Amino acid sequence: MTNLNEPQNDAHNDRPNPLRRLFKEVWQTILLSLLLFAAINFATVRIRIQSISMQPTLFERDFVLVNKLAYKLGELNRRDVVVFQPPIEAENEPYIKRVIGLPGDTVRVTDGMVYINDLPLQESYEAGPPNYHGVWKVPPGRVFVLGDNRNNSSDSHLWGMVPVDNIIGKAVVVYWPFTHWKVLDPATAAAAGL
Repeated sequence: MTNLNEPQNDAHNDRPNPLRRLFKEVWQTILLSLLLFAAINFATVRIRIQSISMQPTLFERDFVLVNKLAYKLGELNRRDVVVFQPPIEAENEPYIKRVIGLPGDTVRVTDGMVYINDLPLQESYEAGPPNYHGVWKVPPGRVFVLGDNRNNSSDSHLWGMVPVDNIIGKAVVVYWPFTHWKVLDPATAAAAGL
């Protein structure tokens, strides 16, 4: 005979509530997703290309992943593709261009060729040789940027240097459309040492 005052050892009471377990798993998944989303947004930004100035490297409507920590953890290099706030007051949208001149460099464009400190810059990524000329001395804290589509780009040859503080990050991957997928690494140094 069972005493009603004694605790029952019922196996049914020892099992966790399935609804409670489901709620806990859903909550953990949501929390993990939010943490991953925050971490990804802290370290990266995604942009959509809206001009032809970086062709043939980047095309209109390409989506690019930008590493916002690249220059907080590393150095700015010649040939990096960077996203920055333009130093033009009328422009609010970020620009994307290639770093050509670093602080202290002298950039010269003559006869369709770009020279850095009087050494020719070997470039396999440009759409064609520039049809303009000029000489620019890059001051400290600034960089000289050009679009790969040299003759169809609003860049440093028109409006001057970009403050390093304006750089948002380094473009690292074209991720959409999938047919354009590629990693955006700077070209290796040419025989000229650049």
